[in-house]
Amino acid sequence: MTMERLFSGLMALVSIFLIYLAIGYVAPIAYDPIGPRPYPILIFSLLAFGALVVAFRPARFTKPIDLELTKPIVKNLVLCALALLVYGLLFEALGFILATILMSFALGLLFAGNPLKSLIFSVLISIGLYILFDIFLDVKLPLGLLSGIIG
Repeated sequence: MTMERLFSGLMALVSIFLIYLAIGYVAPIAYDPIGPRPYPILIFSLLAFGALVVAFRPARFTKPIDLELTKPIVKNLVLCALALLVYGLLFEALGFILATILMSFALGLLFAGNPLKSLIFSVLISIGLYILFDIFLDVKLPLGLLSGIIG
């Protein structure tokens, strides 16, 4: 309970600092009549409000939570965070499709998936998401190593 209040208070302070930074933000181009400034201010204000509610709520509204963090669960959480970190680092170099295949395959194995099914799903979801973003949403994603083949 103390850690929850401490973390929430820290989150509120960070949110208030980010509101301060967002107030001074000026975009080089204005694509919206009110500009891009209100959106981060609104999001961080809601985050600060929620964090303050959690930090200062009465103890009678809380009940202890046992997360049952065993060694295998903590190991999987750390490996998942590492997989996401490696994904972020390799995203531009390998490109969206290859990096997403590697990351989703690693997470599939991490959560005890069948290796063949995890590989098939990883390939299908990576290609499907690339088509969705590139063709339907017109969001250009890096191709990396596949730029000579696809692009």
